[in-house]
Amino acid sequence: MRLSSLFRTALVVGGLTAALFATGALAEVRLMGSGASFPAPLYARWFKDFSQANKGMRVDYQSKGSGAGIQDFINQVVDFAGSDAAMSDAEIGQVKDGVVLLPVTAGEIVLTYNLSGVETLRLPRAVYPAIFAGEITRWNDPRISAANPDVDLPDQDIRVVVRSDSSGTTYVFTGHLAAISESFQASVGHDKSPQWPRSATFVRAPKNDGVTATVRQTPGAIGYVEYGFAKLTNSPSALLENQAGNFVAGGAETGAAALASAEFPGGNLPGSEVPDLRAWITDPTGDQAYPIVSFTWLLFPETQDAAKAGVARDLVEYILTEGQQSADPMGYIPLPENVVETVRKVAQLIQ
Repeated sequence: MRLSSLFRTALVVGGLTAALFATGALAEVRLMGSGASFPAPLYARWFKDFSQANKGMRVDYQSKGSGAGIQDFINQVVDFAGSDAAMSDAEIGQVKDGVVLLPVTAGEIVLTYNLSGVETLRLPRAVYPAIFAGEITRWNDPRISAANPDVDLPDQDIRVVVRSDSSGTTYVFTGHLAAISESFQASVGHDKSPQWPRSATFVRAPKNDGVTATVRQTPGAIGYVEYGFAKLTNSPSALLENQAGNFVAGGAETGAAALASAEFPGGNLPGSEVPDLRAWITDPTGDQAYPIVSFTWLLFPETQDAAKAGVARDLVEYILTEGQQSADPMGYIPLPENVVETVRKVAQLIQ
């Protein structure tokens, strides 16, 4: 079937579904999802507002990590999943009914820390990968001190807090570190569950909120979390040196500057006619680009129950319109307009 025909069919079915809900001819249709904790606060807002605004439609989501969400999706125990790592070709090959991967927002990963009296912390491009590789272990290391001449850094162990679960946040974070540090790539690697150093100074915690809480409770700690979690909890975060050599903080403007360099690969997903919307920005260019930024994706079956497909398409349209207005206030990056239009077209392939 031609794509234009698929789009027309999707619109007709979606409209019929909405009409039947309005007349009470159909019972409530519920979509249950699971996965990434990176966008979970924003998803909670979106799914609650969408469910309240659309009689007969309900969307629920369990934040449990991207790896667990992908596995739930493959095993068909959820109707959709959230993933900061999108899906690998191998994972896509395990999906029985095909998959439509849609970037729906973007976020930054920041390094939050717990150092009494330190309000501003600058971490050079060569330093923060070395901290997470276990190569820099003391806060007063000369390489940190050189970038912070006016800061009284303690003679104290660096307690490194990492994720204990299979995590898309970890996948994005280690992807950036591996891109800028050959040593990190060789010792830890790029993965949802990498081989962190086996050291007493490395502490593991589940999900973004677990890492945030552990850092706040541990003097001398540093950990990686989604910017929105740091913003909501008023947690301090380091200024990171970007590719241009500037120290920048996470935020809407620096995140948007990083997204400007994103390019979708073109072509389709493996074994499918669905366009491939997996795009990675492992080391963004731009003077004010924040260095660790990524899209995050919702994963829907390509073919499924018609009523659920209609609700899924309506949900995506809500996300691309009203939903984007909630992104910036909650610490996420709204999608550029060209990405919105691309996602809108591909979403019609959810049947």
